Amino acid sequence: MVRRYWCILFFFLFHFGFAQGQLSWQGYFSFNEIKDISESPTTVFAASENALFSKNSANILKTTTTVDGLSGQTISAVYYSQTFKKTIVGYENGLMIVINEADGSIIKKVDIINKQLPASLKKINHLLEHNSLLYVSCDFGIVQFNLSTSQFGDTYFIGDNGAEISVRQTAFFNGFLFAATSAGIRRADSTKPNLIDFSQWTVVNSGDWTSISALDTELIAINAGGNIHRYNSNTFAGFLQLPQSAQDMRTVNHNLLITTANTVYIYNNQMVLNRQIVNTQLPDANLTFSCASATGDLVYIGTKEKGLFSSTLSGIGSFENSTPDGPFRNNIFSIDVTPNSLWAVYGDYDIYYNPYGLDSYGISKLNNSKWLNIPYSEVYDAKSITRIIVNPGNEKQVYASSFFSGLLRIEDDVPNFLFNEKNSGLETLTFEGPSYIDVRINGTAFDKSGNLWVTNSRIKNGLKVLKTNGSWQSFSTNTILNNAESTSYANIVIDKNNTKWISTYNDGVIAFNENGNVFKKITTGADTGNLPTADVRSVAIDTKNQLWIGTTKGLRVLSNIGNFQTDSQLKANPIIIMDDNLAQELMYEQFITSIVVDGANNKWIGTADSGIFMVSPNGQETKYHFTINNSPLPSNTINDIKINSATGEVFIVTNKGMISFKGIATGANEDLNNVYVYPNPVRPNYSGTVKVAGLIDKANIKITDIEGNLVHETTSEGGTIEWDTTAFGKYKVASGVYMIFISAQDGGETKVKKVMIIR
Repeated sequence: MVRRYWCILFFFLFHFGFAQGQLSWQGYFSFNEIKDISESPTTVFAASENALFSKNSANILKTTTTVDGLSGQTISAVYYSQTFKKTIVGYENGLMIVINEADGSIIKKVDIINKQLPASLKKINHLLEHNSLLYVSCDFGIVQFNLSTSQFGDTYFIGDNGAEISVRQTAFFNGFLFAATSAGIRRADSTKPNLIDFSQWTVVNSGDWTSISALDTELIAINAGGNIHRYNSNTFAGFLQLPQSAQDMRTVNHNLLITTANTVYIYNNQMVLNRQIVNTQLPDANLTFSCASATGDLVYIGTKEKGLFSSTLSGIGSFENSTPDGPFRNNIFSIDVTPNSLWAVYGDYDIYYNPYGLDSYGISKLNNSKWLNIPYSEVYDAKSITRIIVNPGNEKQVYASSFFSGLLRIEDDVPNFLFNEKNSGLETLTFEGPSYIDVRINGTAFDKSGNLWVTNSRIKNGLKVLKTNGSWQSFSTNTILNNAESTSYANIVIDKNNTKWISTYNDGVIAFNENGNVFKKITTGADTGNLPTADVRSVAIDTKNQLWIGTTKGLRVLSNIGNFQTDSQLKANPIIIMDDNLAQELMYEQFITSIVVDGANNKWIGTADSGIFMVSPNGQETKYHFTINNSPLPSNTINDIKINSATGEVFIVTNKGMISFKGIATGANEDLNNVYVYPNPVRPNYSGTVKVAGLIDKANIKITDIEGNLVHETTSEGGTIEWDTTAFGKYKVASGVYMIFISAQDGGETKVKKVMIIR
């Protein structure tokens, strides 16, 4: 991309995107998949897939996400040091993050990542504090970390002859450091100064071990077969057999907690079973347990599907879910956004449009900062739900596309009908034989009359419409496609002329207008459309009536969608930009997954592995390029992008979570009746900009002081403009009332607003 913007952009993102991240970004993460738990005397700390949350004795929940400085990588361990008031987060890729409670600072430590070892061996499995040192168990050995200085120390390769072995957990007992590993339980005298010497480590028991923990006068270990052992001075002897392998074991307040996939066992320090919690006892039956801990008189259980549950250690009372509000999963596949709500779906297909193994997930809705999660049991068994769309004429009606089961209708937040091959014009693919049912619906769009157009993949009549009267009509794509029965469709958009533009897997873009039932196609080849590949993943229409086409090998633009009416062959062209005086193609060879247009006609372009770009209306300037390295993006894999037209908030969906960028490019209004100014008044401690929203496109805005002196002038692109409260960028204006004069481009409509500035 354009290198001359990079240094400025890099500085901007780190200065503004992180130092003032809370002003620009917001996270919408799922906390349901608990990876690990830690505790203090008053607080429990839980790590989900790539975010943290804590709950204290006052029932106050606090979350920490990539917006606050965490990585989007997968967390594998968490530990809270009561002595140093620090939370340590370990990741599967070897990254370690230190959160200092005293000042809120977040430090990323990459020493393990940078070790000259295979990437597959760097996972952090367990964190143990002893005498100001943290012993970090990894898939290659043990690393010391000084909690006082936040610096790494020695590394112990404790396998035979110093080989790398997976260390699952460590424990101190009777002056020795014990390690449960993939190649036996090993120990070393902790008083010896040279534990980096592998010869200091001896094998106590051979075999594959998952857990080890000191319980007062006992040392307990569990092998991979689920057999619980106790140490008897020179070896570990088995004495209890678990029905399943252990997921987790830890000692808390003289109790030993052992977690299997469906049971938590709580033993006292005499190894007497005090309580046994089975997953069928929880409100959501048959959840998968991942870990358990305790603080005060409460036991906390982490699950893989529904977050964190708590109960009293004695078993009195019911179970309570302590998980922060959020969507079902982080791997959201696509969304739809209105000014008032956001809908998310989780089903998917691979890059070849193969939906198997047929995901069984529900649907989520965000409204007024609250999540409503509709479970799979309520969506009529619709599998692999890949798209969702809100009826613009009736926000209470929503349609979800299943890439296997048909089209699901939701009304008043309740799924109430599944359109399929038996009760609608939808059809099942036929190449597997007449008895095989597979109704693949994906792209959907409403036209200006309120009819819902849908794509039905791998059949001859691939374009269908559900009319407002409830009837269906089908249109054959067999005449325009090389082989309609092998074609899958991505998204569909409808222009002002009612032409449908459809992205396809192997036939480029097809366009259709029912006025004459005309189909046309844009595909590869200089004379047949000029696309870089026939695999198109996204199309979008901008405010200049241009069609932006995202393919798996780059970007093309059709200069005028009105050419559908006149040109026998439509042709798209690349956008050529100058980079260091060299002509280059914008988004060259990029796998583009999504394109959306904001209220100022900027284009937000998502990619499969390079994050998200925001380019100017003509594509000549790359205004932003957000990745995991310079923003809170949890992943560079962008699944979808949508924009709230009323607020300008850009929702970015990745395979590891959803975040939003709070832009100001709102959609233009039809008139000036709803213009407003915020904040108003502007108080002394406010450091942001003043927004004038509710504008029409191309409105002229003049801002003067009370005496009529002009201090700012601009023309709107979309529905919102910003003023930095300076006089033409030179100096901050003084306290006082400022007049905002707004007029339409043709002068036919005007509006006057005031804003008070207090310095």
